[in-house]
Amino acid sequence: MTEEPAYALFPDTEAQRAPSSAPEVPREPILRLTDVGKTYRSGSLTVEALRGVTLTVDEGDFVAIMGPSGSGKSTLMHILGCLDVPTTGAYRLAGEDVSAMRESQLADVRNRRIGFVFQQFNLLATMSAWRNVELPLVYAGLSRPERKARALASLARVGLADRVDHRPGELSGGQQQRVSVARALVTDPQLLLADEPTGNLDSASTEDVLALFDELNDQGRTIVIITHEQDVADRAHRSVQIRDGRFIDAAAVHTRVGSGR
Repeated sequence: MTEEPAYALFPDTEAQRAPSSAPEVPREPILRLTDVGKTYRSGSLTVEALRGVTLTVDEGDFVAIMGPSGSGKSTLMHILGCLDVPTTGAYRLAGEDVSAMRESQLADVRNRRIGFVFQQFNLLATMSAWRNVELPLVYAGLSRPERKARALASLARVGLADRVDHRPGELSGGQQQRVSVARALVTDPQLLLADEPTGNLDSASTEDVLALFDELNDQGRTIVIITHEQDVADRAHRSVQIRDGRFIDAAAVHTRVGSGR
């Protein structure tokens, strides 16, 4: 009996060689805010912190949100980070509506999908760099060996492979912020959300951290920075101005302003 050649199982037909005619399905934006409002009430006092905010951020984008104190940018950051929910409007993160999620669901989204970088670093002083970085993985339930391996890899990614056993007090301000960036990245989030990340840094450390954001964005990481500093905003692809709970120019939300690198 003649043995059938292996390739006969996959005949080279014209139909198979022809490119697929199925249309490519467009990707959902990483985040989409639609007419979002946030109202706080205390007794008879009502404060509209956000009023009809609409924003779209695509995968790989780098967006800066600027505004003075009391402009609503902190409230907006809390909503983007799923630390709060809108009073009106809708917020979709990677296509999923998070506007009406329960707190337990929001906590899961924060842990898996969003990496936070804060002005104050928020590192535990008694723990080494790698133990600070592994904390989100503890909450995610990963084993200790996997947590440590991922924490070390994340620290190496931000240039701190030789500082993994140092405590925060043994690191410079810029290095501490790099540890917080490593912690934000260790879960491989869809969104890196930075709230005034250079507010406590000198000019040299600021440049160091912004260069790291540039590098991460070049690698495809989606970044949103909340800032009041123009030179920080200039590093982003797009800059959005917020005042009195509204974007000053809605058209600016969709206007690329240049990288500044």
